[in-house]
Amino acid sequence: MKIKRFLPTILSAVMLVAAIGIRAAVHSEPKETLQPTVKVSHTNKEMTEEMRGVWLTYMTLDVENEADKQTAFGKKIDAVIKDVKAGGFNTLIVQVRPFCDAIYPSKYFPWSHIISGEQGVDPGFDPLKMIVEKCRKNKLYIHAWVNPYRVSTGKTPDKLSRDNPCLNDESIVSEIGEGIYLNPASEKAQKLIADGVKELVENYDIDGVQFDDYFYPEDCGNFDLDDYETYQEQNNVSIRIEEFRKRNVNNMVKAAYQAAHSADENTLFGISPQGNLSNNDMLYADVRTWCAEDGYIDYICPQLYYSLDNPALTFENSLKEWLDLPKHAGLKLYIGLSGYKGGTDADDGTWLDNDDILQSEIKIIRKEKLDGFMLYSYDSFHDEDNEAEIKNVIRYLTTSATQ
Repeated sequence: MKIKRFLPTILSAVMLVAAIGIRAAVHSEPKETLQPTVKVSHTNKEMTEEMRGVWLTYMTLDVENEADKQTAFGKKIDAVIKDVKAGGFNTLIVQVRPFCDAIYPSKYFPWSHIISGEQGVDPGFDPLKMIVEKCRKNKLYIHAWVNPYRVSTGKTPDKLSRDNPCLNDESIVSEIGEGIYLNPASEKAQKLIADGVKELVENYDIDGVQFDDYFYPEDCGNFDLDDYETYQEQNNVSIRIEEFRKRNVNNMVKAAYQAAHSADENTLFGISPQGNLSNNDMLYADVRTWCAEDGYIDYICPQLYYSLDNPALTFENSLKEWLDLPKHAGLKLYIGLSGYKGGTDADDGTWLDNDDILQSEIKIIRKEKLDGFMLYSYDSFHDEDNEAEIKNVIRYLTTSATQ
């Protein structure tokens, strides 16, 4: 089945401008319940110690070209856990669903190509079960990292399997530029994402589920104009398209939060958005609401991937913006750190000035008495450019008082 393409046209652009102009004076929306229907009391899996996490990407997990995939995957995870434990970290954030697919057997999503080499092909073992068991044996926390909307970007994966839900129901997807995404306006797509979260929590002994920073693609054009107009007509309301898009993402986030806690009230649900607050607006990620109102997230981990002297935005200035946001009771604030920038010419070369920048940032996080941090990503442990920076972080974590 060919996936429907929603391309902006001159006519649609004119219609959008007209619609926004006519409705600018009226801004009303159906009332929605913002409080969770599941009472959350984090008594079992809540971390009482500092979060010291490491993100493990799907690229690092890739064994598609290995002859004995199960053995190769096991060795890879053993090496990761050994490095993470020795480095003073206590949590792995593992990318388990990168492209509307899964590194575990799922009734909603096909097998990921990064395990078997072809989407939809069963590799004959359960990679996520293996990771969870090894984390538990080594006393590591584990959060399952999910990209909620992305189906494919460019040629990755190069082919969707027949059991991919996006090929069986074109109403839940949109093609934007060179990418295919679950349509944020589709209630069926929102339910699919939430069902996938519930499945993870029900079937695996994980401590949390995390969404990353990909929501609406940047510069997405007018692909959802029909959905926007239909929503206003059916609900007899007049809102800006920006509010319509934020509403769609908020509904998905609430549904995912509910799904996680209905499966296990003590499993944390969090999001790691972009560190620059204004960038989140371009993705229609309503981080202010998620932080301020109960029923969306248990934790937030903004990606403050900036040096202390970045001319565009410093780490400390960005951190202050997040500290100043209103937050609901119990919200945990973790900080995302950029291991991959150490020793490179990123941020106008300011990462070349010193090799203890991340260590200094961790000290700032601890001074502010925040809940911890997450490092992107494990690959920086073995990158020549990042080596000195990461060694200083590990030395600090393994010798400092806060363990």
